[in-house]
Amino acid sequence: MQTGIIGLPQVGKTTLFRILTKAHVDPAKGGQETRVGVAKVPEPRLVELAKLYNPKKITYATVQYVDLGGMQKERMRDSLASLREVDAIAHVIRVFDDPSVPHAEGTVDPLRDATNLELELILSDHEQIDKRLERLEKDLRKKADKQFELEKTVLEKCKAHLEAEKPLRELPLTAEERKPIGGFLFLSQRPMLYVLNLGDEEAGELDTAVERHKLGALQGRPNTAVVAVCGRLEAELAEMNDAEAAELLASYGLKEPGLNRLIRATYDLMGLTSFFTAGEPEVRAWTIHKNTNAVKAAGAIHSDIEKGFIRAEVVRWNDLLAAGSLGAAREKAQVRLEGKEYIVQEGDVILFRHSG
Repeated sequence: MQTGIIGLPQVGKTTLFRILTKAHVDPAKGGQETRVGVAKVPEPRLVELAKLYNPKKITYATVQYVDLGGMQKERMRDSLASLREVDAIAHVIRVFDDPSVPHAEGTVDPLRDATNLELELILSDHEQIDKRLERLEKDLRKKADKQFELEKTVLEKCKAHLEAEKPLRELPLTAEERKPIGGFLFLSQRPMLYVLNLGDEEAGELDTAVERHKLGALQGRPNTAVVAVCGRLEAELAEMNDAEAAELLASYGLKEPGLNRLIRATYDLMGLTSFFTAGEPEVRAWTIHKNTNAVKAAGAIHSDIEKGFIRAEVVRWNDLLAAGSLGAAREKAQVRLEGKEYIVQEGDVILFRHSG
C-alpha cells in the first residue's frame, strides 16, 4: 500500500520524503520527479522482544511513500492523475516562515493551502461523476438495469456531497453502496494526513501547533489526521548517531523524532495494524488490516500456513516480556489457543500451528 506525498513547491516535501525513506534524491532534478521509497514503522516493542530471543534478524513493518512532485498550477492535472495510484495522501503544508524561501502563493497561509488542494480533489471527482452520470442516463433510457440504477443513486449522493464542498472521505457509505463506485478511484475519498512543517523555533511546541496556528478546521474529521513536524530538525537528526539524536531531542523536550509519529499516523490512517512473531531466527512485525481474523493473518506470513491452519497460540507482547519466555507465559496461563475466526489484536505475539 502506498501513500502519496504532495504539496506546493518549497514546502519541504522532498526533504521529508528523503529523511523518511533514506532514499537518494538528486538535487539537480528538483521537486518535480516522482520517487518511491520505503520507511520502517518505528516499533520499540520489537527491540524489547528481540532481547528475549537474540534473533539473527529483526524485521519491521513498512510503509511505502511516493513523492509525487510539487503541485504547481500548470501541471495540476498530471499530479492529480498520479494520485489515483496511491491508497492515502500525505499533504505537506508549509507553516514555517523563511523570507529566503519564497512561498508559491506569496504568503504563508496553511489553512488556505489545505483548502485549495482539497477543492482541486473535489472538482476532479465532481467532473468524473458528471461524465459517468451522463453515460448512465443514456444507458438507462435504452433499458432498465438494477445495477445501473444503484450506481446512479450512489453517484448522485456523492455529487451532492461534493457540491457542499465536502470530500468523499467524509461521506459514510454502506458496503453495498461502495461496490458500484469502487473502480472510480475518487481522489477526495483517499484518507488524508496533513503534515504541518514548522520552523525550528517551534520544535519544542509541536503538540500545540494546531491551536496556535488556528488549524482546528483540519482536525477531528473522518479519515483524516494531522501531524506536526519540524523538517529542518528532522534533517539534522537524520545525520546524527542515536546518542547525539537523543541529546538534541531532549534539548527540545521531545521523546522521539516527529517522523516516527508521521509514519505511525500514516499506518493507522490506512487502517493497518501489526502483530508479531518471535523466535531465534527472526523477530518480526507483520502488517494486516484492522479486524483481520487469525487465518487471514496466517496468510500474511505464507499461503501454506493459511491453508493448513490448525490454531493460533496468542500471547500479549507485554505478558511475554514479563514472563521471559513463551514456556513461562504458558505456565502462567497467559497463552491462549484461538481458532480461525479470532480477530487479531494490535500487539499480539502469535505462533501459528498448521499442517503440511
